[in-house]
Amino acid sequence: MVGPRYCPSIEDKIVRFADKERHQIFIEPEGLTTQELYLNGISTSLPFDVQVPLIRSIIGLENAEIMRPAYAIEYDYIRSGQLKLSLETKTIEGLFFAGQINGTTGYEEAAGQGFIAGVNAALKVQGREPFTLSPNESYIGVMIEDIVSMELTEPYRMFTSRATSRLLLRQDNADLRLSHYGHKLGGLISNEEIETIEKKQTTIASTIQKLKRHVQIESHSYTLQQMVARPEMSYEAVRQKYPELVPEIEESLRFQVELELKYAGYIKRQEEENLRLHDLETVKIPEGIDFSEIKGLRNEARDILLRVRPIHLGQIARLPGITPADLNILFVAHKKYRGNSLPHRTPKDVDLSDALS
Repeated sequence: MVGPRYCPSIEDKIVRFADKERHQIFIEPEGLTTQELYLNGISTSLPFDVQVPLIRSIIGLENAEIMRPAYAIEYDYIRSGQLKLSLETKTIEGLFFAGQINGTTGYEEAAGQGFIAGVNAALKVQGREPFTLSPNESYIGVMIEDIVSMELTEPYRMFTSRATSRLLLRQDNADLRLSHYGHKLGGLISNEEIETIEKKQTTIASTIQKLKRHVQIESHSYTLQQMVARPEMSYEAVRQKYPELVPEIEESLRFQVELELKYAGYIKRQEEENLRLHDLETVKIPEGIDFSEIKGLRNEARDILLRVRPIHLGQIARLPGITPADLNILFVAHKKYRGNSLPHRTPKDVDLSDALS
């Protein structure tokens, strides 16, 4: 495993960016009551006797003293395929991992995993079902499915570009997407808080519904939705023009209504795709199924499935290297394994080929 791509050492920078004449270094005070400074941008694994002249070669730090030598980031990690989506290890029941040991780097990544691992450890003690988040509803879900499924060759960092549902995974709608889980888990979100969030959701939906009204502009008829959706228009601008038709709502809700209308076509397409994948997630993979015995699977697909041991068809559909043909074969095998207890059609008539297109 190579070093972190997004926190390269100064020696890595010199090699990788040999064309650059200089590299930025940010001098950050360690606190209000200390003389120590942190040099951001010059992490290094060079020997200590080399670090001293290196630091003193920086203008203004000619007489600097090194309190603690820099060191390379180095840690062991468990390979993908050894964790469940709940972050419980597959080999030792009740043992949950989070953070760098899972092959990730970064504070947010560690915090997200720590939350999921902690919740599931508590649920395990209580004898309750594990809690997992889908990649279609949260960035934590994207990250965990990646580190559980992917063969990592470098420390993993979570970026928004890794998610296919970026239009839905917005900062402004996080409470609408995820608060019900906090309420369901018990105590994390109070009854009063969930009522406020549900009221917010109702207000947004009813406002969008009211904007279906038509207005006449010159010889053309437009809906208020179409007017708000225009790039040069805003909800407030339309409201000021038609105060008797457009309800006055608080600023944060106006912003969400605008987003929903300006990107309505893209959002609808993404929601339809997520619905197809959600149907696949209802088809659980029995723990006893032997992927090596399933006829028709390609060797690459079989190797991936044996390593990852996915828990449902939705996870399989997102695995790199799995084709629509593989997914259809697995659905048929699943029906046979369960004694044909499943319907002859896929859940809600999902086209498994479409799920990977």
